[in-house]
Amino acid sequence: MSDFDVEIVSFGYLHGQPPTAHLTIDLREHFRDPHVSPELRHMTAQDHAVREAVINTPGIRDLVAATARAATAFRSGPSAGPVVVADGCAGGRHRAPTFAAFLALALTTAGLRVRVQHRDLAKAVVER
Repeated sequence: MSDFDVEIVSFGYLHGQPPTAHLTIDLREHFRDPHVSPELRHMTAQDHAVREAVINTPGIRDLVAATARAATAFRSGPSAGPVVVADGCAGGRHRAPTFAAFLALALTTAGLRVRVQHRDLAKAVVER
């Protein structure tokens, strides 16, 4: 038996293929990228300004809630294994890890045990 119910993996599509997951959330097209702001570009989701920019983007909070409901639905199925949720943005430094953190909070608040991994958070900024 695993010591967690849900594993969340944030990643950047520019750093390779998405991880294998039950749910994959693609944040690239519908949500503003903090990378376009010079003052946020070299920051990460570990910085308050980045987290605030991401979580205050219209639609993100609703998507976090919907993803939490979907992960909970998967978890209520007959399988005993953990549910894996992958969420990706372009570089894996801003939107995806912020989304992962807020999703983890929502799931933890709902009583689930959560493990979070940030595959590409520490990688260099991809200049595009």
